[in-house]
Amino acid sequence: MRTFPTPDALRRFPFGLADFALLLGFFVLLALVTRVGAGTLVSFRPPDVLPGVDLDPANLPYYAARSTLRMFIALFFSIVFTLIYGYVAAHSRRAERVMIPLLDILQSVPVLGFLSITVTGFIALFPDSLLGLEAASIFAIFTSQVWNMAFSFYHSLRTVPGELDEAATLYQLSGWQRFTKLEVPSAMIGLVWNAMMSFGGGWFFVAASEAISVLNEKYTLPGIGSYVASAVASENLAALGWALGTIVIVIVLTDQLFWRPVIAWADKFRLEQNAAVEAPQSWLYNLLKAARIPRYLGQVFTPIAELLKRGLSLLTPPRQRQQVEVKAGSDRIYTLLLLATTGAFIVAGLHFVLATVGIAEVGKAFVLGLLTLLRVTVLLIFASLVWTPIGVAIGFNPKLARLLQPVVQFLASFPANFVFPFATLFFIRTNISLDWGSILLMALGAQWYILFNSIAGAMSIPTDLREMSADVGLTGWKRWQKLIIPGIFSAWVTGGVTASGGAWNASIVSEIVSWGQTTLTANGLGAYIADATSAGDWARITLGIGMMSLFVVGLNRVFWRRLYHLAETKYHL
Repeated sequence: MRTFPTPDALRRFPFGLADFALLLGFFVLLALVTRVGAGTLVSFRPPDVLPGVDLDPANLPYYAARSTLRMFIALFFSIVFTLIYGYVAAHSRRAERVMIPLLDILQSVPVLGFLSITVTGFIALFPDSLLGLEAASIFAIFTSQVWNMAFSFYHSLRTVPGELDEAATLYQLSGWQRFTKLEVPSAMIGLVWNAMMSFGGGWFFVAASEAISVLNEKYTLPGIGSYVASAVASENLAALGWALGTIVIVIVLTDQLFWRPVIAWADKFRLEQNAAVEAPQSWLYNLLKAARIPRYLGQVFTPIAELLKRGLSLLTPPRQRQQVEVKAGSDRIYTLLLLATTGAFIVAGLHFVLATVGIAEVGKAFVLGLLTLLRVTVLLIFASLVWTPIGVAIGFNPKLARLLQPVVQFLASFPANFVFPFATLFFIRTNISLDWGSILLMALGAQWYILFNSIAGAMSIPTDLREMSADVGLTGWKRWQKLIIPGIFSAWVTGGVTASGGAWNASIVSEIVSWGQTTLTANGLGAYIADATSAGDWARITLGIGMMSLFVVGLNRVFWRRLYHLAETKYHL
């Protein structure tokens, strides 16, 4: 005699255990966001009413939740910006000529530079409320996340497989259908991995965006970044240890509850259908697939979604073959206008700098830029020599990938500047000059871009090509020459570009570090900008940011673009 419901009987219930778990998780998340979000609406009336940070470890869960909420809000806006900016740049030749160089410049502007410009405006936007300072902090994190994602999406749209593009044109897909059925799916895996790297990069600047020292004013937002800054200022090693333990827990939870489900979901967009490819797994993604509530909600909203899709398809008619976007005459006028506008900006910038700081200061900033360039170059060479072979080994070996990929993801997500205080103590005790030590500090945050892209490049090499190279006896350097370098070169260049940009940005927090009352400073452009920002010296801030942008954009145009061209014309499979 049966006394319990059978599995068939359980399946007839409208909801299962997965649905109850899903509902419980949803309400817990809602309660957390409400509780943490309420802290952003308190009064802020400097200098009388200012938020502060208490080093009691009991406050760390709340501070960590505040920082995590800022990170996810910044990620949401980064994704929206990426989809719009990347799409417009990839589909309009005229817009591309402005937007891609602008992306180079924006990527090279340091996060502290954005903070200097926006803090006052955001505070004025929300008078007497902490929301303005919160918005400035979120905007700073956004600027540390978004450029890498926008580059990834733009390049993915530019390299949509030709046969799929032809098929979309043949079937007369509307612009909206092409975007949702072809372009976003083909860019999804690269976008997810770059978003994950950008999210890790965002943690790097959390401390700078929460303990804001700009224009002779110091503001502190409750968060784990400001907690670490306060612990460093008071030389409290125990508090630093608690903060490190907390950020480890936050990263593990974020990985399990967000990134792993997203990676497992995005795997369905993989173009290669090979049995040897192991699909990533996530217990939470499996739980969501087992739940019935999302399917019920999908059925309820299907009529509205279909109506919306039809409307958007009508607004974006199918692209015609051999569509000519612009005429030659108007194109020349457009080029002249661009050159005139660019020249006007350069003249205005030069006039401002020369009138305020003088030519000697420009020369000093240029020499400091060369010193930082030397550090970035050393970092990129060492990171490439060390991490490229390791990335290829992980990408070629599924067992090794399964074992090391979570470790690599954790290391990449870990905010390297949280260990800066320990490194600073080490430099002080061993009398190591920060002129050399800052290379290590910059590498802690930037080297992962090369590793991640090497892994992604190695994984993208078709399995049959790897097997064929083994069958014909390709080993050692010959294998690298004929298979691996052509296979990963494009991905490695992407990793090099983003690592280079990350290193330049990291130089601002790596070339000047403190422990209590002791401050170590390296000779370089990063320290120059950090010093000018703290002093509120607008002329030197402008000069420093402009000089750094000049170095980054110049390197991208002279060096990295040529490597991209080489990847497209020679080193590709």
